[in-house]
Amino acid sequence: MDIKKKMLKKSTIALVAIITLVSCACKKNEASLPPTKTKSDPHFAGTWITNVASTALDSRANIQEAVATCKKSGINNIFVVVWNQGRTLYPSTVMANLFGESAKIASKFQGRDPLQEMIEEGHKAGIKVHAWFEYGFAASNNQNGGLILQTKPQWAAKDSNGNLLTKNGFEWMNAFMPEVQDFISSLVLEVVEKYDVDGVQGDDRLPALPSTGGYDDYTVNLYKAQHSGANPPSDYKNTEWVNWRADLLTTFLGKLYQQVKAKKPKVMVTVAPSVHPWAKDEYLQDWPNWLDKGYADLVIPQHYRYDIASYKSTLKQQLTYVKPQHKSKFYPGVLIQNGTYNPTDDFFKQMIDANRAEGIVGESFWFFEGVKKFPTFFETYNK
Repeated sequence: MDIKKKMLKKSTIALVAIITLVSCACKKNEASLPPTKTKSDPHFAGTWITNVASTALDSRANIQEAVATCKKSGINNIFVVVWNQGRTLYPSTVMANLFGESAKIASKFQGRDPLQEMIEEGHKAGIKVHAWFEYGFAASNNQNGGLILQTKPQWAAKDSNGNLLTKNGFEWMNAFMPEVQDFISSLVLEVVEKYDVDGVQGDDRLPALPSTGGYDDYTVNLYKAQHSGANPPSDYKNTEWVNWRADLLTTFLGKLYQQVKAKKPKVMVTVAPSVHPWAKDEYLQDWPNWLDKGYADLVIPQHYRYDIASYKSTLKQQLTYVKPQHKSKFYPGVLIQNGTYNPTDDFFKQMIDANRAEGIVGESFWFFEGVKKFPTFFETYNK
């Protein structure tokens, strides 16, 4: 009996020792584990900063203030305008050589370089800065072509009546003419070469042309050469005619994409077109094809809607044109200011919630001035 008690006592002591060792080992392993992550990685969050209806670019101090607002609001990508109203918002050698020294930069910004200032301030704050070529192939707005088409009348796009191509006040260059394409490409590449930009962007005017265009001599002759001498259809929405012209713009974008990457592979090429298929029918922008061909690093369609039902239906529709492998390159453009319009707080939140419900992990906001109207929302957004 004593022997049995001694053996039981020894077994108990051994068991306690084992439990103690295991417990210590577990605690040691627990101590070596990284702390539980309580915050998700920041989403893509962009906004457009323009010189219209905004003073954000009027001085370096204003740029600093705008960047600080973006940083505080969780914005990590700024699309800053560099091309509108027939002028650059940086000192452009290309513009000076083609149109004279007075065309080197928009007159309001002479003596400054808003793009360089934005890059410096944005990068200090850890924000990526993209050069946004807002006007694209549009030469002017309500200026009958402005300096560009006064100097280069042969660059004008034409409608079926032979008139200067105009839509919604914008007057257009011929986006199919090689000389015009080279001009726009040279502006983009000038920025890529001269500046430490994180990206370059075209929107609903780059690459684009109203589908009422394409009736200039150059484009008509090109079409005839490829169609056994036949003239283009008089119906500007003829499917084959739309596809043929859209393909020309797709080819242009592919070439530009390759040119940018050849100079600086890390510079992103992004586009912010209208929604499909409207973008293609009205402006010859076939952005699902751009994604499929690898001609855009991000596509940010303008999902500008004024009620949540329309926003949700548009989002679901657009996603049907995005293949699964391209979904990570797709972010909606969200309207938060247009003139005096701002969405309600509830509607704003509903749009972001709708994006997340569809597995979309980011968006870009039109436009920067609207960011300042929703301080409560942006206190927690992307944090």
